[in-house]
Amino acid sequence: MLIFLPPSEGKTPPADPGAPPMDLDRLTLPELETARRTVMDALIQISGTEQAREVLGVGEKVMPQVRANTELAHAPAAPAHAIYTGVLFEALDPASLSAEQLERASRQVLIFSGLFGVTSLTDEIPAYRLSMGVALSAPGTGQGPGAAPAHSAPGRLGRFWKSALHQPLSELIGDQLVVDCRSSSYAQAHRPAPEQTLMVNAFTEREGQRKVITHFAKHARGLLAGMLLRADGAEPGTIDDVAELASQRWRVELRPATGRSPHQLDLID
Repeated sequence: MLIFLPPSEGKTPPADPGAPPMDLDRLTLPELETARRTVMDALIQISGTEQAREVLGVGEKVMPQVRANTELAHAPAAPAHAIYTGVLFEALDPASLSAEQLERASRQVLIFSGLFGVTSLTDEIPAYRLSMGVALSAPGTGQGPGAAPAHSAPGRLGRFWKSALHQPLSELIGDQLVVDCRSSSYAQAHRPAPEQTLMVNAFTEREGQRKVITHFAKHARGLLAGMLLRADGAEPGTIDDVAELASQRWRVELRPATGRSPHQLDLID
């Protein structure tokens, strides 16, 4: 079984500012090194320009993080679970995983990323600012007549990573079940076969009305991921295993895959 997660938009820099920088060759799926370098080089270049805020779609408050992108090649790195610290990861609580559970997580969890495509929970990466929804073009390029070509720019990251990830990620997944806890913007980067994918949805129900509240949905998905990694005995490997475990915390409903739509697991709080 594999667990697909989105990153957190905000990142926490490594606690040790003197930690070594990342080694792209040591990240999960090292065959993505060229694609990762293409995105990183383009991000470094754009982050030092006046266009950065518009291209990256960020507010003024996070511009210091954008400027820090210019130092990515030399920035200190730490395990991804220490860099990503948003609501989902707080609920997963990687720091409380035992050594055995963390080893399981390093095999089973893939975090999708606008910068790296995917990483494991334990891959060493720097803090960065880049979301999957960005169209990353080289500074000074455009779409109109006579615009300079962006020779090495990846363009729309969802499309770029969909192409780059297809073969290596399909081979890694094989016939395993994928528990998909990603948001829609990250799901576009790779969609496993519907019959082997369990999409996790979370709802808050009040007076018979169900609502999706983003904060609580992220929290629920993080809790479920943590429960799967902490499961006693045999590792969960089937849809029924996941649903049974989830039922210990939520009211659950399962909907089977139909056509291009994967299996759906609804967590109702």
